Amino acid sequence: MIAILRYNAGNIRSVRNALTRMGYESIITDNKDELIRAEKVIIPGVGEARSAMNYLKERDLDKIILSLKQPVLGICLGLQLMCRFSHERDTFCFGIFDAIVNRFPPHDKVPHMGWNNFTMIKGDLFEGIKTEDDVYYVHSYYAEISPATVAICDYILPFSSAMQKDNFYATQFHPEKSADIGVRILKNFLEL
Repeated sequence: MIAILRYNAGNIRSVRNALTRMGYESIITDNKDELIRAEKVIIPGVGEARSAMNYLKERDLDKIILSLKQPVLGICLGLQLMCRFSHERDTFCFGIFDAIVNRFPPHDKVPHMGWNNFTMIKGDLFEGIKTEDDVYYVHSYYAEISPATVAICDYILPFSSAMQKDNFYATQFHPEKSADIGVRILKNFLEL
């Protein structure tokens, strides 16, 4: 079973709908035992870092997530929460990736919303994907490039489009909204 983490963030149902279309069963849960037993865990989300971390800490879910041994995928806010610190309301996050989340500099096109490709990709998530393939983004904050970066996108400046360390994977873009390319990336994760 695939567990989709419930933690006061938006866009969770669209991830579940994408998995259902792909033929996978999933549950939306914040139950510790269900998260521990799941074959894979997905932390999707659109929202704000401090509120999300507060929800997780109040339920001790931050400790559970850090203890997971199965593959875990963070999406959008999920990627940002896996970093060490977010400048969005000065929030200390999980620290899985040693990276800081910053706000894009003032620009007439923030948030970064729409389709964009990669300047670099590597690793398991991107099997069968090319740098010129487009994926869908909606974000005003970004993770800096770090040793955990496995994909880079350039929008105003280069940023981590995807990250990976041990069993933790994350994408800043929304694979569930990225048509066939997103389906392939989700499938790559689900077949790890």
